[in-house]
Amino acid sequence: MATAPTVLARPRAGLLLLGPALVAGVAYLDPGNVAANVTSGARYGYLLVWVVVCANLVAWLIQYLSAKLGVVTGKSLPELLGERFGSRAGRIAYWIQAEGVAMATDLAEVIGGAVALWLLFDIPLLAGGLITGTVSMVLLAVQSRRGPRAFELVIIALLAVIVLGFTWGVVVAPPDPEGLVAGLVPRFEGTDSVLLAVSVLGATIMPHAIYAHSSLARDRFRSREGLSTPTLLRATRIDVSVAMVIAGGVNLAMMLLAAANLAGVEGTDTLEGAHAALGEALGPIVATMFAVGLLASGLASTSVGAYAGAEIMQGLIHRRIPLLTRRLVTLVPALVILGLGVDPTLALVLSQVVLSFGIPFALIPLVRLTADRALMGEHVNRRWTTIAGAAAAVALSALNGVLLWLVLTGA
Repeated sequence: MATAPTVLARPRAGLLLLGPALVAGVAYLDPGNVAANVTSGARYGYLLVWVVVCANLVAWLIQYLSAKLGVVTGKSLPELLGERFGSRAGRIAYWIQAEGVAMATDLAEVIGGAVALWLLFDIPLLAGGLITGTVSMVLLAVQSRRGPRAFELVIIALLAVIVLGFTWGVVVAPPDPEGLVAGLVPRFEGTDSVLLAVSVLGATIMPHAIYAHSSLARDRFRSREGLSTPTLLRATRIDVSVAMVIAGGVNLAMMLLAAANLAGVEGTDTLEGAHAALGEALGPIVATMFAVGLLASGLASTSVGAYAGAEIMQGLIHRRIPLLTRRLVTLVPALVILGLGVDPTLALVLSQVVLSFGIPFALIPLVRLTADRALMGEHVNRRWTTIAGAAAAVALSALNGVLLWLVLTGA
């Protein structure tokens, strides 16, 4: 058996171990993130750059814990929770809230894809939703028939499109270096900036990404590939680091693009408004690249969301519906909303409110399980890791509670 240092020292061998975190990391680049980051940059310039940086650091820890759980135990977070519920009623109740979170995520991503198709080709929103759902079914068919590695490669290809689409504008119109540095200093300017900061944080940590990452790591390394657990964990840390650098960099690019070119421009609190403003400020190529990135974001993230939903159901209530069938069922709410003519941006906001309910249900069990020596053995969290994870769980749950209260009260 090759030792960990030997395996990871060979570039090709190390690259073959990467993938699960890049797929899960797509959740950090979904249409909800686009809306939150662009709006923040347009309204407050570089003020909230520090929020993106902090959110990404917290995301690294959480996604690593999720992946570690799957690698060490060979089971997903939903599976382990399903085993620990004392009653069937408890499993079903937990599954309902987790399923609601997955469907709310899917709703936002289908709508984001539909908006992108409208911006690019003037396709009506309902038809765009159907196209987005159909393409996502093709991607899920790859996962079902070709296995996790093929699915990873397709999602990673879409991730490359997302990166190009959302960073092109920053290359064309670079941000102000002094403004960027100043934005690293934590501060706010009024209640609205606090709300936007909470929105950025709330759009960053997605419950379904936590469930999905443990499943992706489990599936990817089920055979162990002749490698020891320490080797796989070392590769996982690299995988998560690469994914979070990409996700954090793209989220930062979205905010910087808006801060440098859309500050003070009216109407940029919607995806279509931001697209139009970018076209006026930087020309049609940048605006088109933005819309292409949004489309790739919707297609990739909705496929990962459907995968997460299937794993949640299997782990908690031991029922597995074929991914394609599930895709058809979960597509219906998004199509209904698009067909009724509901404002897409409003639908995105409401979906983020639903997501906020699921944060503590995913984070708290994750930290608790990875701190369980009986379950994790020698790979149990170190004390400071558990403290950091618990602090992140409490802080994110509280911040999402604040966001929910602000939205419900109209503040």
